[in-house]
Amino acid sequence: MTDTELLARCTTVFPGHRARTPAEMFAAMAAWCDANGIAHDTYGDGALIQGFEARVAEVLGFEAAVFCISGTLTQVTALRLAADARGRAPVALHPTAHIFVHERSNYQLLGHFDALRTGDPYRPWTAADITGIPDRLSAVALEIPMREIGGQLSAWDDLQAIKAHCRARGIHLHMDGARLWEAAAGYGRPVAEVAAGFDTVYTSLYKGIGGLGGAMLAGSREFVAQAAEWFKRQGGNVIHRSPYVVAAAMQFEQRLAAMPAYFERTRFLFDVLRDHPVLRANPARPQANMLHVHLPVSRERALEIRRELARDHGIWPFNRVNHGVLPDTSFFELYVGDNLVDTPDGRVREAVALLAAAVERGIG
Repeated sequence: MTDTELLARCTTVFPGHRARTPAEMFAAMAAWCDANGIAHDTYGDGALIQGFEARVAEVLGFEAAVFCISGTLTQVTALRLAADARGRAPVALHPTAHIFVHERSNYQLLGHFDALRTGDPYRPWTAADITGIPDRLSAVALEIPMREIGGQLSAWDDLQAIKAHCRARGIHLHMDGARLWEAAAGYGRPVAEVAAGFDTVYTSLYKGIGGLGGAMLAGSREFVAQAAEWFKRQGGNVIHRSPYVVAAAMQFEQRLAAMPAYFERTRFLFDVLRDHPVLRANPARPQANMLHVHLPVSRERALEIRRELARDHGIWPFNRVNHGVLPDTSFFELYVGDNLVDTPDGRVREAVALLAAAVERGIG
């Protein structure tokens, strides 16, 4: 069987939310549209999208927000505008920034801005990582939480010091908040309090929210209007945003309300993992509803283990698995959502024990 077929047969799935088929998703969207009298927008002009943009801005504590078709387009545009306004001085980015890791050098090849790598690739930023930069900067882009290192957060005091430093020096402070909703639960603070002090915030509409795609950029009315114009210039002016907005808006409040429960379930999972030393979790304690699990087996062996657990026990422990830094090691990301929240405690313990046993057999 293919991996897709194996996953479909599994009754215990660790990562994320329960996947909806296109038919299920579109039926739910149609029912919500019918119940709420939704009409299509036309090039972003319409009651639904403008109302949802205002709602996201309100939750984040900003004057305005605008929809963009992708986070990749959203972020480089925001940082390009910040750099243009400050004489094209460099933009400071963490070595694990999405722009470096996943965006195929777009900032460089398309001439958006110059980037300065700063900080330790295995640690979140401290205030000293930013305040110690001798160069003049146009912007600082901070991912909250930092996905590539297991969802780690900068310490709250460091975050406040970075905000104060950028404000005092006129540096544009941008947040890669693709998982900001999750980070607020980890910080134990309202989203608006985390976002306060940033000049712009990007948020995803499909990761934790579970929509079809798309993003929002929040900031001042003037900056958001300028960014919206640049989204159009770069090909982001699709005639109807409504499918993406409906998919996110119909479950937005529900997902935000569920974030604390996802975080608590992550803490439970972490405690279960600690009973099996062969499974090493990063970070040392959960800081959002995600973590990385490191294995003392190769990526190829980890994939074999996943197939065995799916075939023999109906357990799907992870999606993508990555090569580790050391030989014959690997790691995978776990985003905790509805799937694990809805799985009984005993079944989680049983599934983790089966995973650990399979890993131990695969060592060497």
